[in-house]
Amino acid sequence: MTTHAHDFIQHLQNFVFYYPFFMSYLWMIGGVVHFFLLEEGRVLSKETIASSGMPKVSIVVPCFNEGANARSVIGHLSRMDYPNYDIIAVNDGSKDGTGDILNELTAAIPRLLVIHHAQNEGKAVGLTTAAAVSNAEYLVCIDGDSLLAHDAIEWMLEHFIADPGVGAVTGNPRIRTRTSLLGRMQVGEFSSIVGLIKRTQQVYGRIFTVSGVVTMFRKTALADVGFWSSDMLTEDIDISWKLQCRDWRVVYEPHALSWILMPETIKGLYRQRLRWAKGGIQVLLKYSRTIATPTRMMMWPLFAEYLIGIAWAYSMSFILLLSFINLFYPLPPEWHVSVVPHWHGMLLVATCVLQLIVGCMIDRRYDEELLMYFLDTVWYPVAFWLINMITTVVALPAVVLRGRGKRAIWVSPDRGIQHEERADY
Repeated sequence: MTTHAHDFIQHLQNFVFYYPFFMSYLWMIGGVVHFFLLEEGRVLSKETIASSGMPKVSIVVPCFNEGANARSVIGHLSRMDYPNYDIIAVNDGSKDGTGDILNELTAAIPRLLVIHHAQNEGKAVGLTTAAAVSNAEYLVCIDGDSLLAHDAIEWMLEHFIADPGVGAVTGNPRIRTRTSLLGRMQVGEFSSIVGLIKRTQQVYGRIFTVSGVVTMFRKTALADVGFWSSDMLTEDIDISWKLQCRDWRVVYEPHALSWILMPETIKGLYRQRLRWAKGGIQVLLKYSRTIATPTRMMMWPLFAEYLIGIAWAYSMSFILLLSFINLFYPLPPEWHVSVVPHWHGMLLVATCVLQLIVGCMIDRRYDEELLMYFLDTVWYPVAFWLINMITTVVALPAVVLRGRGKRAIWVSPDRGIQHEERADY
């Protein structure tokens, strides 16, 4: 029994430490492959877009209590490079005067249409409402704080024109809340982790989720899958799986930039990541039967990766719990654990540094200031895994107990510390 316990603890520790290392190197390799195959030397083909007849695009902006951002976001969207587009803002029962600001903006911006919901219906309902009203072939869906790059429409639209099987193209979110250490750490996260993950998943053919802050959809693809689900906490993850389970392609386009606000408090970051974790688990439970056929085997790596991630979170929590207990109540020798074994610590540091360098070197062509935040972000890969551990452990029982069918409504997020906007977004 003692030997079995010792072996179990040893295997568990190996899994806890080697899984993040393996994933980090997988993401780095995938990111480099994506860069050289799909990014290096690529230029926007305006001729291709012009020859397609410049199809109409609707930019959809669902808003809930976005009074602080509505003027800057809508004003920014009114100056896009692409000529044939309109803007649909959905005021989803805001209580802060967002509706009045949007109504006022319609007088100055003729291409702006405003839809008002009497009460908070949730982002998914807002997006579906806008899709029903729009007469455009394509929808660009962003958040109420998102400053879309002026050429983003063309970069995303090019994929739809080239391939009729593309159902969605997700862009490259960049962080503009950089005044605090937590904000600057997330600048590195979106390059060294989020960006590398998207690129790696693109290489092997399926993407776990589009970015809710910047994604273009083919309207016929949305209609084919029944649009967004109102009971899912993360509508962006759900629509990604919906589309891909119906054999629509989802593509990552790093040139399509969107400058966004992120939480700059521990509480705000925790709430955001907990919602993401709940949404991921919801999707896993919802689509487990759908993908359990050979025709959906391309979705298996995504499913397995997330499932193993959940197992890692609980394994890491168990290791930390044993270590904590051992501080106050000595456990038998076979139950002793080392939270950071000696040589693993050096490997951890080397991996964090290398991952950040690879991510920043790839993404600096889109965000020239990335390397300025190197020292602030070098440890974020470690923080990323710890945040994932905590939120996943909390999210799993919460999702199982919540069940399906309850509408997911808005909760005002932490938008960070906001300052005067740059002029070059």
